Amino acid sequence: MPDGGDLVLDVKGLKTVFRTRGGEVHAVNSVSFHLGRGELLGVVGESGSGKSVTMMSLIGLLPSPPAENRGGQVLLGGRDLLKITDEELRAVRGAKVGFIFQDPMTSLNPVFTVGDQIMEPLIRHMGLTRAQARVRAAELLELVGISDAATRIDNYPHQFSGGMRQRVMIAIALSCDPDVLIADEPTTALDVTIQAQILELVKELRQKLGMAIIWITHDLGVIAGIADRVMVMYGGQVVEQAPVRDLFANPQHPYTRALLKTIPSLHGKRAARLQVIEGQPPIMTAAPTACAFRDRCAQRMDRCDHENPQRRPVGAGHDVACHWSAGGVDA
Repeated sequence: MPDGGDLVLDVKGLKTVFRTRGGEVHAVNSVSFHLGRGELLGVVGESGSGKSVTMMSLIGLLPSPPAENRGGQVLLGGRDLLKITDEELRAVRGAKVGFIFQDPMTSLNPVFTVGDQIMEPLIRHMGLTRAQARVRAAELLELVGISDAATRIDNYPHQFSGGMRQRVMIAIALSCDPDVLIADEPTTALDVTIQAQILELVKELRQKLGMAIIWITHDLGVIAGIADRVMVMYGGQVVEQAPVRDLFANPQHPYTRALLKTIPSLHGKRAARLQVIEGQPPIMTAAPTACAFRDRCAQRMDRCDHENPQRRPVGAGHDVACHWSAGGVDA
């Protein structure tokens, strides 16, 4: 764990529930993690594992109702974001925490120029005049690799390609020099060439700005190339967390190992079929009292049916929530 002075974000026991007509859905179940200054934390898991909901819960982006916080702490700079007012939370978004959404076309407003959308947080959070904000907006567009920024600033989102729109979203997220940047699968909707450009851009910006980044994805190949640590989520819980090299070399949770086996390989038989994880992720209609992965797990034991495993250390900076693991089976 980073030293106290290097700790930017500290999340402890976060719980989020959705109240629906069909009953409650326990989407985030006692999630805890930390983020150091300048660190990139990769968050991986299947769709429905709770990745995006967890990160949106941190800064109050989920509609309430139906979303409801049921406990935990989200400490940013020593202040608990779950206990501040809505007005104070709005001041945190953009200024202290930047968020890049998955689909830029639905996140950008089609009736405003990209310049107006970049300038809005600069005027609101940093108190710049419109003229000052315009200059800064053009600088940000140049920073994210959009040429002829002084002219393109007056264009509308539909006048940009998908990759360029995602660069605009990154510019908006970076506009107020946030302490934490959350990127929610920002390259999923892009082709592989543009994806590679965006990943390279993030690496360069991280080196220049030194900000802490949370990168949400289902692509372990992406994580291998950019992350310092990896957090694996399943059923709204963290099932494993480790330095990136350790996770790939020595995965401890059966779910993590199953995810790694789904990565295409350039070695071996060309005709080999990709492996899949049989079954479906659980629908969390109650707080977990058993292992959420048990129905899909080859290492299932009796204890998995009536006790939800808690995370425990199995190495330096490496912990896992599993009754059966390389760290040994509990007595």
